[in-house]
Amino acid sequence: MQQPYEPPGTEPTAEPRRTVPSAGPQQPEPSPAPPRTGPVPPARVLVVDDDPTVAEVVAGYLERAGYAVDRAEDGPTALAKAAGHWPDLVVLDLMLPGMDGLEVCRRMRARGPVPVVMLTARGDEDDRILGLEVGADDYVTKPFSPRELVLRVESVLRRTRPAAPAPPLGAAGLSLDPAARRATKNGTELALTLREFDLLSFFLRHPGRAFGREDLMKEVWGWDFGDLSTVTVHVRRLRGKIEDDPARPRLIQTVWGVGYRFDPSGQEAA
Repeated sequence: MQQPYEPPGTEPTAEPRRTVPSAGPQQPEPSPAPPRTGPVPPARVLVVDDDPTVAEVVAGYLERAGYAVDRAEDGPTALAKAAGHWPDLVVLDLMLPGMDGLEVCRRMRARGPVPVVMLTARGDEDDRILGLEVGADDYVTKPFSPRELVLRVESVLRRTRPAAPAPPLGAAGLSLDPAARRATKNGTELALTLREFDLLSFFLRHPGRAFGREDLMKEVWGWDFGDLSTVTVHVRRLRGKIEDDPARPRLIQTVWGVGYRFDPSGQEAA
């Protein structure tokens, strides 16, 4: 199995925890109607999987967690449902008949921003990286724990929900507005995914400090578990968007035996 590119000085890749999903969904009570003085309407999740058993289990766990769930068994149906009622997040199977999950993800992202958690029965590192490359915000390999998937969905949605206003950040020609979810370099807007934006925000708030991949996974995305190679992928992608020469990064530097450090001075590491 081909390993993803990994800069020197990072920790070994950890394998994700895998268990077989179980059934038992329950339908939640509908959210109260306006006025919005009570609970807010639940987030809407679109589950796209051609395996009816997997789709039923995933939808059941999400509904039990309080989400409104739509289901689609193929890519065209998923795009049609998304166009009719745009989801807050998509749980998307990679291996779909006709139009695969990567193409569905590309077409959805062309219409508008939407968080994507990708599912697949294929565990190759190349497949996981490819899913992240097209903009997936997380990647879960079958068989998986439905409870873990719900936690991943909650984590992704939490990062997309409005938060308390935070002051703009800036260094080394980079400017980041947390409230507007907008980042620029030397005045040019950067096309960052949710994870890349959060990672850059974290680095800008902690200049000069070195963090391991476990630290970044927990501090940036709030995970105590997961595949550490996803951190490596997102550091590499972020370097490709903010570094003058991604092959010789000066802003996000690899710290031997530790992980990564953001250096706003842009001095090349010795």
